[in-house]
Amino acid sequence: MSRIYLVDDHAIVRGGLAAMLQAGGHEVVGEAADPTVALSEILRLQPDLLLLDLSLQDRSGFELLTEVRRRDLPVRCVILTMSAQPRHVAEAIRMGAAGYLLKGSTREELLRAIDEVTSGKRHLGTDVAELAVQGLTADSDATRIATLSPRERQIITMVVKGQSSPAIGLTLHLSPKTVDTYRSRLMAKLGVSDVTALVRFAIRTGLIDADSP
Repeated sequence: MSRIYLVDDHAIVRGGLAAMLQAGGHEVVGEAADPTVALSEILRLQPDLLLLDLSLQDRSGFELLTEVRRRDLPVRCVILTMSAQPRHVAEAIRMGAAGYLLKGSTREELLRAIDEVTSGKRHLGTDVAELAVQGLTADSDATRIATLSPRERQIITMVVKGQSSPAIGLTLHLSPKTVDTYRSRLMAKLGVSDVTALVRFAIRTGLIDADSP
């Protein structure tokens, strides 16, 4: 049996979850719609698990997740939300959530997730694992792109459009050797080994439009 605290901004949802969880052999020790209230009660009640929605009227469940992590509280967290945005999944995992389920999940999956998370495992709901990969990959791409200098960004656009080093050098008033150096350096930063991979990366991340000439 787990001692669970519920955070959701809809009272009827909290009531349904509480009934479901108690029928499944767990104890619901408290509930709230507001992150500030929830944090205060979590500190006092010390539940084993926090079942948290991300959308809380004009607040965010990430506020509470941030405080739980900052204070290094021992409570494990499962996100139960409508949000299927990859960046939300990735951010929740990065901030310490051990589980992430969409609100369309079945009763059986929710109970299984709670059992797995309280036993020290992770649980990503149906289709959520792929969302996590998308979100974490996007973040990784953004980090690599951020390392590019303005000149490197300029050159990558010209390279993926098929321009040669001499042609790029002529346009930018650089020697072909200098252009080659820039190209090698930017490809190393982006983790690509050839121009084909560079083109795929540029299209995937929006550095260039797939329909660009």
